[in-house]
Amino acid sequence: MQSRKLKRRHFLGLMAGAIPAMAGTDAWLVEPEWLAIRRLRLGSGPVWHRFVHFTDVHFRGDVDYLNRVVAQINRLAPDFACFTGDLVEEAEFFEPAVEILRGIRAPLFGIPGNHDHWSGADFGVARRAFAANGGAWLQNQQVLLAEGRIVLTGADRLPCPVIARPESFNLLLMHYPLWAEFLQGVRADLLLAGHSHGGQVRIPGIGALIKPSLTGRYDLGAFETPAGQLYVNPGIGTFHLNVRFNCRPELTVFELGSPPYRLPAADIAA
Repeated sequence: MQSRKLKRRHFLGLMAGAIPAMAGTDAWLVEPEWLAIRRLRLGSGPVWHRFVHFTDVHFRGDVDYLNRVVAQINRLAPDFACFTGDLVEEAEFFEPAVEILRGIRAPLFGIPGNHDHWSGADFGVARRAFAANGGAWLQNQQVLLAEGRIVLTGADRLPCPVIARPESFNLLLMHYPLWAEFLQGVRADLLLAGHSHGGQVRIPGIGALIKPSLTGRYDLGAFETPAGQLYVNPGIGTFHLNVRFNCRPELTVFELGSPPYRLPAADIAA
């Protein structure tokens, strides 16, 4: 687990320096809650399963916003939803956030992030709530979905045991994108991660101004990695400063067709 010392002073200094380049009030008042929907297709032919990925809520009591996120997930009507960590920064907000997520009308599968661990929150709250709706709070655990056609693994620490099924769609949830280079001997059809927030502030032609440790080059979008195709979601919430520029919060919808489960080449970063 990375150190709590996330270079706060360095982060704030870079963000403050970038503020003059931001377009008016967009970064402060519009983008932080301007939810984007991105749809990605894996495989060809008829769609037989759909799921939604979201991450990095960083819930601090902003009930209205998280309720809107849940409502949008329900409008997308996925077969299940995936969450890849950092629900909160402080333990007092963990149970209220989980209670709002109970409103998702689909099984929810999630893992903790570094801030969830640092908060000291009672993960039993999430285990009970997620299980009640057919999902699971996974800490180095694996479940079978869709009558075994989907193998879902939640990685909370390394090494993480992964048993892939060649005949199934193998999906792996992790918080840190760079773990895709540390999963020795693992090959998945799709890895999902968060943690980076997409940088929160992305300058055209430059990209993210700041990248947390254990992000590497995998800051936003789809990548090829040693462990398989990786998608890094920019998150729902913000960290340190409630600001986003050229980096909207996102719900990512994945649709599964027939194998091989490949993302279109145009969607994968060079």
